[in-house]
Amino acid sequence: MTETEILDHLRDLDDVVVQTAGPGDGSPEAAWGDSFATVGAGRSLAERGQPFTTVVTKDYPGFDAVSALSAPGRFRVNVQLDRATFRSSFGFAPREAGSHLDGIDFAESDVLLPHPTYAGQSWACVVLPGERTSDLLRDLVDRAHAAALARLARRAE
Repeated sequence: MTETEILDHLRDLDDVVVQTAGPGDGSPEAAWGDSFATVGAGRSLAERGQPFTTVVTKDYPGFDAVSALSAPGRFRVNVQLDRATFRSSFGFAPREAGSHLDGIDFAESDVLLPHPTYAGQSWACVVLPGERTSDLLRDLVDRAHAAALARLARRAE
């Protein structure tokens, strides 16, 4: 699954806004080139809330640099999971992530992993999704999208 394919999949979902950060859009320069998927087309960023999926194309030195994303062609898809899916995927709850991340190779490709920085908030990731993870990743993105739509609807009530 290429970066373009995942972004196209996100754009095909109902009520999704995909913003790829860049000059002139108010995003910090460090984020330029990274993409953020939210729900609530036609609403302000504040109304849309946090992304449910992101596509990151580079390391963030001093913050998130363990996935070796600075190498050409590498990217990582990050997706928010519900707590039950996180637990069933990794064998521990998000709140327990801090004691389970040592020894994980966050640069490994085509493997579903807890997010190196946001596992405690129930996020997972895949570096260079391929044959082993593409279908799973699409399913997780679709589920995260449904949850984001439900959150948006609750906020609108």
